[in-house]
Amino acid sequence: MAGDWFVGVDGAAGGDGSVKRRWDLASALGGRKEIKAGDTVWIGEGVYKFANRKSGSAGFEVKLTGAKGKPVIVRAAGAKRVTIDGGLSVKAPSTYLQIRDLEIIVSENLPGGPSRVLSEGGSHPKSYARPWGGLNVYSGKGCKFINLVIHDNAQGISWWKGSTDSEVHGCIIYDNGWKGPDRGHGHAIYTQNAEGIKTISDCIMTGGYGQTMHAYGSKRAWVDNYVITGNIAYNGARFLVGGGRASRGITVTENVLYGVSMQIGYNAPHNEGCIVRDNIIVGGGLSIVRYKKAVRSGNTVLPANAKIPAKTPPIIIVRANKYDANRANVAICNWTGDDVRLDAKNLKRILKPGDAYRLIDPRDFYGEPVISGAYDGKAIAVPMKKRLFAAFVLLKGGKAVGSGAKKRS
Repeated sequence: MAGDWFVGVDGAAGGDGSVKRRWDLASALGGRKEIKAGDTVWIGEGVYKFANRKSGSAGFEVKLTGAKGKPVIVRAAGAKRVTIDGGLSVKAPSTYLQIRDLEIIVSENLPGGPSRVLSEGGSHPKSYARPWGGLNVYSGKGCKFINLVIHDNAQGISWWKGSTDSEVHGCIIYDNGWKGPDRGHGHAIYTQNAEGIKTISDCIMTGGYGQTMHAYGSKRAWVDNYVITGNIAYNGARFLVGGGRASRGITVTENVLYGVSMQIGYNAPHNEGCIVRDNIIVGGGLSIVRYKKAVRSGNTVLPANAKIPAKTPPIIIVRANKYDANRANVAICNWTGDDVRLDAKNLKRILKPGDAYRLIDPRDFYGEPVISGAYDGKAIAVPMKKRLFAAFVLLKGGKAVGSGAKKRS
């Protein structure tokens, strides 16, 4: 029978994992407790600060082992705000693991902390002098990383070859990285893959100093077997899938990019096969580089200087969250800068008349909603404030998690 275990900011290694005698985070995640396949680890509200604040430290180690159909689930308790300050590192023997609904930051990078503009170049400057943070996935088959809010780290998600047949879904990733004299460093997602399929779906990525999507490697690394679908990337750098070694098994569909260009393929002499379909790219370009076989169809590409006819209706995309029936991502390309109306056709998969709803700015997920109310079955007016693009998270239900809270500091 599956068990429930509890972690708290006041927990201790000597606890028993009950509500009254909760564990500390490090001992619960590190594989030193009797957590079995199918169990759930509930993390209580608060900030969990990784003790090692040295440059490059990657955070709390996760070594939890589930089984196919019986994952170990690590998630926030009671839909509360749970902040991991310093990062998470998923290592062997982790497998069939789900981590969801957590915030991951490095508090030194929040406003008022040390500068992220450095005089030292390179990818691992000693002068960075704070934890790497983010979500670092080195191992694990059949793992899922769901609805995480990852911001103000050296890198958002670092996802490597040792992790197979796994998925990142619904994550909000913004303002990661730093600026060096050579270039911007640290990406929203930096990933490589050889065997099995990595899926990146319905994430929102924006800002930061490096790339948004950086599925990349040298000629000695693999960038194979990706399904990248339904993501929103805006006001950031390139969305890249490709490297110095020939890629194969690449599927990139139904993504919305604003002010971000998409590039499939890099400097490998050739690539094998890719499917690039039904993406919307506004204020950027689409290039498919050195592929022997590329299926390219249904993509809408509007460069920055494109002229849009007057009275052209906005593009509105609403995508339901795969793992949370009360959640969806919204992307709006708005040619006039006027307010936009989400009508019943857009909302029918998410809301029914009488449902409470909140529309959240992804960069302020724990703050007050942009708008909220009770859905009456009619269109919802979204204030755009003369913006030509906006992304939101639509939540069904009551008060937002951490509503009114400021950024952690």
